[in-house]
Amino acid sequence: MNEITYLTEQVRLAVPDLSEEQAAQLYTYYQRLVEKNQVMNLTAITEFTEVVRKHFIDSLMLFQAVDREILQTPLNVLDLGTGAGFPGIPLKIAYPALNVVLVDSLNKRVKFLQEVIDELGLKGITAIHGRAEDVGRDPMYREKMDLVVSRAVANLATLSEYCLPLVKLGGAFIPYKSGAVNEEAADAKKAIYLCAGKLEEIIPYELPGETGAEVMGRSLIVIRKTGPISKKYPRNPGKPAKEPLR
Repeated sequence: MNEITYLTEQVRLAVPDLSEEQAAQLYTYYQRLVEKNQVMNLTAITEFTEVVRKHFIDSLMLFQAVDREILQTPLNVLDLGTGAGFPGIPLKIAYPALNVVLVDSLNKRVKFLQEVIDELGLKGITAIHGRAEDVGRDPMYREKMDLVVSRAVANLATLSEYCLPLVKLGGAFIPYKSGAVNEEAADAKKAIYLCAGKLEEIIPYELPGETGAEVMGRSLIVIRKTGPISKKYPRNPGKPAKEPLR
């Protein structure tokens, strides 16, 4: 089985109607990722089957929290701390109707993301350079997003202060998490409340083909925006990470 056939079969476990064109876009993305990774640190995962499972399929497991039918509509989605483009670029490829904003604090990564966007011919997706605290106060993005996602490694209290200011009333912040998520969610309770959110659901999931020690205890946490957020949040750059709301 060649690589693109493998990619197509595997990704269709998460996106059953993935087209050959979309699979080709994901494959090109993989190629550019490993090429660029030789000169800048984008990901520790570079082996093809691992990228397919732990980056592409993991990004696309969002359907566990948001129906595929909804993902096929023009939602405004912001991916905060996108890094090498996960989950935002796989989501845009799989669900072209989404309007996606990728945000990262390192300009070199943003330039890479823009190169990928241009090469794949993706429309309705933007990569911007900025700190979470600054983007959260920008009127162009503040309380404008239907959905904010993040696979960033920050704790949930910090992530909530970064992300909830961007979500509009009734929208959702959905971080991808692994590990002791119930404890982390309990620690973030005050931050979620102060940032006008409500923890709605924790959805555990496994990646296809994972067994035994490979199973990482992955979860999607659905946090609903329930009201307007105080102008105090997010606090000044650096503060949410150094002094999480607890």
